[in-house]
Amino acid sequence: MRIGIDLGGTKIEGIALDEQGKQLWRERVATPRGDYSATLEAIATLVQRAEATLTLSGTVGVGIPGVLSPQTGRVKNANSLCLNGQQLDQDLAAILSRPVRIANDANCFAVSEAIDGAGAGKGLVFGVILGTGCGGGLAVDGKALTGGNGLSGEWGHNPLPWMSADEFPGPECFCGRSGCIETFVSGTGFSRQYQALTSQQLSGSEIISRVRQQEPAACEVFERYLGQLSRALAHVVNILDPDVIVLGGGLSNIDELYPSLNARLSKQVLGGECATPIRKNQHGCSSGVRGAAWLWGR
Repeated sequence: MRIGIDLGGTKIEGIALDEQGKQLWRERVATPRGDYSATLEAIATLVQRAEATLTLSGTVGVGIPGVLSPQTGRVKNANSLCLNGQQLDQDLAAILSRPVRIANDANCFAVSEAIDGAGAGKGLVFGVILGTGCGGGLAVDGKALTGGNGLSGEWGHNPLPWMSADEFPGPECFCGRSGCIETFVSGTGFSRQYQALTSQQLSGSEIISRVRQQEPAACEVFERYLGQLSRALAHVVNILDPDVIVLGGGLSNIDELYPSLNARLSKQVLGGECATPIRKNQHGCSSGVRGAAWLWGR
């Protein structure tokens, strides 16, 4: 079997899949905040519990909110700060007595959807996570593409393309720059834009509820958001020309996104045409952890 671990800031989720991708076991535990040793122990305990429950041994893949540097072999860019600078794969391998594969959580999402989700059968899948932040990941023939610097898919930390005068220079981003795509198209960015217009702080789902009620301010902000997201995705098509773009995260549940984004993309892409579909994920909140399990392939 294949065991996948999704290491998040608040929870660690484990899953076990059989050879066909059927879920055999699944469990969540709280993430030890700021404690690297306790995090290793929690991951190891989940793996051991899966194997004891199923009386099987398995390969282990881990999705993390950061990347392993190809230069140093250590974690970088993780928002769970205790992971940064650690040799996570080697430390886990020593505890579990087997090799462990690690990938960025957005790459795991892309792998999951490429193997048996919304991108199944497609060669190049670009996965987008639209949540509190904004992430991107790439799967080529069902395998995660990390790149020479471990940064493949880090789409959210490029500047929003073709900014209007009222968008420029853009909000400050936690990465230290201004105007990153993430600051506009994440759930946080969506809510920020509504608050800037109305002085009301609402969640993305609350704003969409008002869109459906035809509130003018909500409709204006959503229209602006659609333009920003379509411009940002057009850059992906111009550079990578993926076979499919799959959306995940909380904002991916907004059904109104898909017809509008697919229609707008053709107008934004070079040449004025685009056959790349934008699809909703098929595995929901399980996609990242499933992709971690699939890091060991079929």
